[in-house]
Amino acid sequence: MTLQEPRPDIEPKPRPEPLPDPVPLTGCPYKANPYPLYEQMREAGPVHRVLFPSGVQAWLVTGYEAAHSALNDDRLGKNHDRGNDRWRSRASIMPEPQHSQLQAHLLHQDAPKHTRMRRFVTDAFTPRRIEQLRPRFQQLADALVDALPETGPADLVATFAARFPFQVLAEVIGLPQELADRFDRDWGKVVQPVGPADPGRPRYEARLHGLQNYIAEVVDHKREHWEDDLLSRLVVARDRRELSPEELDSMIFQLLVAGQEPVTNQITTALIALLRHPDQLTRLRDNPDLLPRAVEELLRYDSAFELTTWRFFDQDNDLHGTEVPAGDSVIVSLCAANRDPRRFPDPDTLHLDRTPNPHLAFGHGVHFCPGAALARTELQIALSTLLTRLPGLQPAIRDEDIEWIPAVLGRGTNHLPVDYDRRL
Repeated sequence: MTLQEPRPDIEPKPRPEPLPDPVPLTGCPYKANPYPLYEQMREAGPVHRVLFPSGVQAWLVTGYEAAHSALNDDRLGKNHDRGNDRWRSRASIMPEPQHSQLQAHLLHQDAPKHTRMRRFVTDAFTPRRIEQLRPRFQQLADALVDALPETGPADLVATFAARFPFQVLAEVIGLPQELADRFDRDWGKVVQPVGPADPGRPRYEARLHGLQNYIAEVVDHKREHWEDDLLSRLVVARDRRELSPEELDSMIFQLLVAGQEPVTNQITTALIALLRHPDQLTRLRDNPDLLPRAVEELLRYDSAFELTTWRFFDQDNDLHGTEVPAGDSVIVSLCAANRDPRRFPDPDTLHLDRTPNPHLAFGHGVHFCPGAALARTELQIALSTLLTRLPGLQPAIRDEDIEWIPAVLGRGTNHLPVDYDRRL
């Protein structure tokens, strides 16, 4: 008898309820724990029509092999121009002219434009350069912990996770301190869809205008105060007409938002996973050599990038046995792929020394996250610093009281109150 064969003395599982069409990806229970739904979807098939809170319908890819294939599928393009009118009527939520001015970044481009634009940022995020900056990142992390109360409680999002990634990002891209101090994290919520009829629409548009004005200030500052850094090089590329004004603003937009908020959220999801498994937290604190593998497992176990951004076929196509119309959006569930038991044994268990661990938390293929080395280093430093300097670390709220952010594509929480015995 093989492991795959059912034992005759065990009753078969009851057949699950059929999934609705489309499957709604909405509500607090789903955001708190999407994994039971993803398991049901994987078992039913690799591709499902889903419904987002904004009313957008999309095709969601769930299993690991299907996700890996979709992320490398040349037929699927990222440019919004491929979207059909049905998608555009619901998904083009960012109003004009901001949509055209801020959405021309790498995540929405295909080759050869994507290739041309990506080469401007890769040098700033090479593993070698990031490793050279590690001592400075450690100084930033220690300074934030130094500012915590001597004993708990403290909110590790407000005091650490929301601040550390942006401070690191500013160092890496060359954002001057005076401008970094004025960045409003609330602007990052412009990536959380708010439809035209939503009562929160005025606040959404205010965030959008605030961020756009801030980007203009960054560009003006770097044009007047050139330094050998990424932001300065992007402005020079624009002045040489190697980048359009929209591409420049969009790339700065992507750096400021995608370079910060996902790492903030990944620190919180990693901390929550460890706080839910105190034995693993203690093991990691006492075995620092385990940290690199532990970070990979925490990325797999609960990724801050839950879903990818849109992809489109330019003509009707088959996607793993499902006919997808041209211009409909295709989204890959990275979290569902990373819990696929066909690729990861015992996928719902946190194994800090899991190896191999070919998770898809940073995507795959030509759109693999260029900041992956930076994010890994930030997570290693953040977790090591917090676990070693805050002995007795434990949650200060009940698990069911964690408020998960309502972002469509990401996972995280805006608050994580903890207790600890003392600050070292």
